[in-house]
Amino acid sequence: MNKITNTTPNLTEKNIDKIAELFPQVVTEKEGEDGVPTRSVDFDALRQALSDSLVEGADERYRLDWPGKRASLLKANMPIAKTLRPDRASSVEFDTTENVFIEGDNFEALKILQESYLGKVKMIYIDPPYNTGKDFVYSDNFTQDKAEYDEEIEAVDEEGNKMFHENTRTNPRFHSDWLSMMYERLTIARDLLKDDGVIFISIDDNEIHNLRKICDEIFGESNFIANFLWKKKGTSTNVQGAQVSPQTEYVLCFSKCQSEIINLRQTLPEDRSYPFKDEDGDFRKTVIEKKSTGAYDRASMKFEILGVKPREGKRWQIGEDKAKELESKNRFIVEDGVVKLKIYKHEDTISTSAQPTLLLEHGSTQVGQSEVDEVMGGSYFDTPKPTKLLRHLLSIASKPDSLILDFFSGSATTAHAVMAQNAEDGGNRKFIMVQLAEETPEGSEASKAGYRTIAELGRERIRRAASKIKTDYADKLAERESPLDTGFRAYTVADTAFLDVEKHPSELEQGRLLELANNIKNDRTPEDLLTQVMLGLGLTLDLPIETKQVGTNTVFYVAHNALVACFDEAIPTTLIDEMAKCQPLQVAFKDGSFGSDDALINAETHLKRLSPDTILSVI
Repeated sequence: MNKITNTTPNLTEKNIDKIAELFPQVVTEKEGEDGVPTRSVDFDALRQALSDSLVEGADERYRLDWPGKRASLLKANMPIAKTLRPDRASSVEFDTTENVFIEGDNFEALKILQESYLGKVKMIYIDPPYNTGKDFVYSDNFTQDKAEYDEEIEAVDEEGNKMFHENTRTNPRFHSDWLSMMYERLTIARDLLKDDGVIFISIDDNEIHNLRKICDEIFGESNFIANFLWKKKGTSTNVQGAQVSPQTEYVLCFSKCQSEIINLRQTLPEDRSYPFKDEDGDFRKTVIEKKSTGAYDRASMKFEILGVKPREGKRWQIGEDKAKELESKNRFIVEDGVVKLKIYKHEDTISTSAQPTLLLEHGSTQVGQSEVDEVMGGSYFDTPKPTKLLRHLLSIASKPDSLILDFFSGSATTAHAVMAQNAEDGGNRKFIMVQLAEETPEGSEASKAGYRTIAELGRERIRRAASKIKTDYADKLAERESPLDTGFRAYTVADTAFLDVEKHPSELEQGRLLELANNIKNDRTPEDLLTQVMLGLGLTLDLPIETKQVGTNTVFYVAHNALVACFDEAIPTTLIDEMAKCQPLQVAFKDGSFGSDDALINAETHLKRLSPDTILSVI
């Protein structure tokens, strides 16, 4: 039986597991603050094991340090007692969409998503605060109690909700605060990327030097792809106190694993011919030989494919391992002694090893402003990114079925661009947007129009952009095999649904034992509990959810049988019989739905008899 916990995964424990696999001799125990022994790493022993490569102690070395860096990394690894709560009222087509919009602290959102979306995101784009001296950033003081520091800088309101603080240049931790904020978020974001995934980060001159250094550390210098230079405006403007008027910004790009990415790519023109067809679809053929040079004139590039070696003076363009993989998939054709590769229409791209780093004709801040103003019917955002820039990044770094993440969603340009790109090329990309419920400035056009937060504005922009896209691309959408997904499931970051009922015997009072019988907060709905269980079991938020009435019980079916759950107060045997019919992979109940431990054990035994491979989880 599996017990769903009330916190996100403990990455420190997972890292210790990985170290233990490589160096079991360095893992030991130490006494925790509560007197209970816990696993830890003997770093002296680890230094000895790595003595030939580790830089010791305070020796000088190349690195970027700032006050709070180590604590920021610790924070990224520690679990948090947070979850997501569905918000159907703010959603669009909740039951059918595969897109997600999360309102809340993006650090907490990333922590919550890390188990379900580990290695699943193809492309991340973020447009974070540039740290211009006027931006607002999250505050973390790592030398005093967090609650005390939040109160000191008024980082929480009267109801305990988080607020921004203005990071002015008079702040002695001006760069440190910004670096800590970015470092801990990028550390988690890296783990969400697929092996062939990439991240794009918009930034200007204020922090480009520091951002490049922390990305080198988090992603690895070898995974740096490019620092694109985007022309954000066509003319110079007078900026008070500035020596020059900058017309450009940067889009820094890193990969998760450079070896998995041959080149960034761009979509082919629509008039490309695909004259052949087989069971896998329309395809064209291309020769996989290339003229040899001295550097490549070696035996390793002269192996046989379908019994054929490359012609004199030629070599294969692919390695032997890749060739064997493609050969096993029947991707080669031999014509007149020449080996050719099938290139299918649905995967065809132009290799762009010469992809320009100068983005001169990809929209401007003025274009972005006009786009939002037109869609929203008012000027609610300052300098939003244009969809043309985002669509270019999508075209070179994503595939038609890719998952796209933006955890500084802001005006939701990324979501707009994803929907427009799907409408243009027939794709089914999905997006996850994350935006803090930052209040719109008092007296602003957005505030006057009734928009209380930036998150509200972002969701409304997606709704209106979807309507415009359906009109602009009506002809293409009519030809799609599947409808264009323009909806989104809205969620909010919230405290865990679980009450803290785990008490030391010395803390228990006889008269309060009954208060601890229920471990679920009273304000949580069954759908709230389902979301927490899905995240706890590593299921993604885009999976279809069907709700059925079985007798008097409400049962949730996630992706048919990936998870079947019921959180009613009583679980009869007949309900277990019905749930077992689809041979679910996972079944979940409330611990309190069973009158006793014996009843729970009997239910598990009964389920195992009907569906032996099903895993039972309780909350």
